[in-house]
Amino acid sequence: MAPNRLADSTSPYLLAHASNPVPWWPWGAEAFAEAKRRDVPVFVSIGYATCHWCHVMARESFSDPVVAAYLDENFVAIKVDREEHPDVDVSYLAAAGAFTRELGWPLSVFTTPDGLAFFAGTYFPPRPVQGVPEFLQVLGAVTDAWAHRRADVLGTASAIGEALAAAGAASAGSQDGVVDLPDAAALDDAASRLIAHEDHVHGGFGTAPKFPVAPVLGFLLESGGEGGASAVRTLKAMGASALRDSVEGGFFRYATRPDWTEPHYERMLYDNALLLGDYTTAWSQSPQQNPWAATVASEVARFLLERMQLPDGGFASAQDSESTIDGRRSEGGYYALDREARTHQTPPALDRKLLTGWNGLAIGALSRAGFALDRADLIAAAVRAADLLLEQHVRRDRLVRSSLDGRPSDATATLEDYGMLAGGLLDLALASGIARYAVAARDLIGAVTPSDGGLFAVPGGPDPVLASQGIALGVDPSEGAYPSGLTATADAAHRLFLLTADRRFLDAARAAIGFAAPGALSNPLAAGGALALLRRLTQPIVQLVTVVPDAAGAGAGPGADESAGALAAAARRHPASVSTIVTDAQAQAFARAGFELLEFRTSIDGAAAAYLCNDFVCRLPVTEPSELQRQP
Repeated sequence: MAPNRLADSTSPYLLAHASNPVPWWPWGAEAFAEAKRRDVPVFVSIGYATCHWCHVMARESFSDPVVAAYLDENFVAIKVDREEHPDVDVSYLAAAGAFTRELGWPLSVFTTPDGLAFFAGTYFPPRPVQGVPEFLQVLGAVTDAWAHRRADVLGTASAIGEALAAAGAASAGSQDGVVDLPDAAALDDAASRLIAHEDHVHGGFGTAPKFPVAPVLGFLLESGGEGGASAVRTLKAMGASALRDSVEGGFFRYATRPDWTEPHYERMLYDNALLLGDYTTAWSQSPQQNPWAATVASEVARFLLERMQLPDGGFASAQDSESTIDGRRSEGGYYALDREARTHQTPPALDRKLLTGWNGLAIGALSRAGFALDRADLIAAAVRAADLLLEQHVRRDRLVRSSLDGRPSDATATLEDYGMLAGGLLDLALASGIARYAVAARDLIGAVTPSDGGLFAVPGGPDPVLASQGIALGVDPSEGAYPSGLTATADAAHRLFLLTADRRFLDAARAAIGFAAPGALSNPLAAGGALALLRRLTQPIVQLVTVVPDAAGAGAGPGADESAGALAAAARRHPASVSTIVTDAQAQAFARAGFELLEFRTSIDGAAAAYLCNDFVCRLPVTEPSELQRQP
């Protein structure tokens, strides 16, 4: 009997396949070494725990003893959680693009024992359907090619491997000197091209399938004007649509119809975190015109706290689309039930693994919402998650990418883990007034900031297996449903500059986003995060520090006396580039830690005081809310 190599995995996706008759290997050098020893090709199957078609292929093919026996005899089969190993997924997606335009998951890739792809597809059915061959036919054709046309197979693999290696080398290039970034006119043009694709009937962009594209909405909100109006229209439509579960508050991954109906029912942590941020921004920009945005933001936050936050404080990666309803497996059936009926059913399972980067997105979104909406409970939830990540994932020797029930994965941390966690910690520091979170963020960004002026780089380099095979893609500026690691890290570095005045962070942010800018401008629908940061870099720097007397309470609260509360309320709604509300003691802690913006910031004669600054040049402190209306 073949050993169960997935039984001790830290990925729920792999654990779900541990009972398959397929003798799976986890991702690692050992699997490829076994393929070399046996002189057989490798089948790399990539998916994730809440992927509907991954479930389908698992039931139809990977649970079939005949398929399992064929794989066992002719291949080494590797199962990969794309969320645990995003760099592996990106590399093989790039390779798969040579064979199919229909990229997605499950991703099925056939490689040489050296890891070089020579054929790929996605979901293969158990019987031929509309020109798509059945899975056993595909396996047979690959086996025949390996046995009888080996030279052709190796030639294809070599060509694709060389292309990936060239792409990796190009992305590893450094940028020295001054970086010229797109101006406001170029960003206005990108916004106009997005608006041209708006669905004016149902909101969103294009027809179907329809994704929330939260980073794009963030860019349009940042742009204001017609761009902001377009984002608000879409946010209002989505918030009232079937894309959002009206019972539990969270958003589904995407809709298959233009009117946001018939969604794919998995609920992702990153979508809900980013949309929480967008709805918070929409409300903050115009509370009187967009009161519904605060309602939706509160509902999304409730979903994150009640459904996604685990007992230890971390956030699960996703909730499944499928569950068992009255003994039968159903996709979306749970979400068709009302609140009372759901109490009699088991909710769809959570993918309980903690991803460092995605938890950073949740920490940041809850912190910003808690600050803007004056919700101490949201900030407290962010504190719980941050403390867990800092204790269990941030280690002296490495940053842990993923863990399950306290057990760390051996997956290599990526740039998104550094950048997204740092960004979330900065948001939390500003919302809570606790300096140690900003210090931790600075350490994370410092760890990936090169001394030679090049692009951000993860300590230890990319995934070691990909690196040994020469197919690691290096720094990838492309974005999908959430900002790239490059963008997230650049954004956190930029905000560190706004707090510290250390131009090393600004220069690193500009170099990174300058590398991403050409692709972002050419395809704005797939680069909202990069465009939003580029927009911020074109705008005047406005900084706001509000200091309340120590007796008036911490930064998360409105203050003990009425005047402090009124000034804090005005500060929460101010459109500053960076804003925080701190006590005198907290301001001193930030200053001692090297955050120049908070140096010499104190309350005035026992009254709360607000310091409004333009690029670190500050006006005299004010104590009346009305005085904050004037820009510096």
